[in-house]
Amino acid sequence: MSDEQAAAQDEATRRLAKAVLAAEQALIEFEIAVETFRVEVENFSRLHHQRLGPMYARLDELDAQIAEAVAARTGDAEDIRKAREARASVLPMPEVEELFHGWMGSDGLFPEAQAMLTEQSVRPPQKVRPSEEARKVYRDLVRKAHPDLARDDAERARRDAFIARVNAAYAQGDVAVLRELAREWEAGPAPVEERLSESEELYARLEWLAERKELLAAMAAELEESAIGAMIKMAPEDPDALLDEIAEKLLADVSEREAYLAQLVG
Repeated sequence: MSDEQAAAQDEATRRLAKAVLAAEQALIEFEIAVETFRVEVENFSRLHHQRLGPMYARLDELDAQIAEAVAARTGDAEDIRKAREARASVLPMPEVEELFHGWMGSDGLFPEAQAMLTEQSVRPPQKVRPSEEARKVYRDLVRKAHPDLARDDAERARRDAFIARVNAAYAQGDVAVLRELAREWEAGPAPVEERLSESEELYARLEWLAERKELLAAMAAELEESAIGAMIKMAPEDPDALLDEIAEKLLADVSEREAYLAQLVG
């Protein structure tokens, strides 16, 4: 190979390395976006259940009482059947979550239960979306410590364990813990200086990145198409306010049903 050919090959490899680096950074940004939305969906779901679950239960009970009052008045067989169905819906068969009192679901232990068993502090999320400061610290940490930046299995394992802690702190919106993790990362072992990879390795890396992006795209689509994801998209700037709006509507429904029930039994 002539010097000119070698120089051309080196230049092509350098350009490929730049392309891989750009793809890595783009993938990390995409993964940050997917993870932040996943946290919002999970927090919204939990807060929706915690705050609004009792209201839904109250509405079910009122519907059953109304149906029973109507059936008692009319004695109609169809009204009696509807009353029985309404009452049955108030007392559903217990699911795994109910049997284990919020400790376990079909996918295993909930994070809160895991924290209890490991004697970690438990603090359920107070908001759907963590604060802007938490989001900023989280994004900076992920950009620096993301496992996809590792160049060997040992480094990937270290980063995987660290990012798991970062994700847990972000899900709770715990800025103090995120700051401490940022200091821990900065004080940790310096990253190994990257060496120029061979073109075959770079092409394989690009292929892996493309596959990873497809997987993340599928995850993002699933989140967006879920019932909770669709609800969050109704109020993208302030999903917490949506919970308040739903609560206000449910309270109005409860009041309306209570008034109607009073008329029926009065």
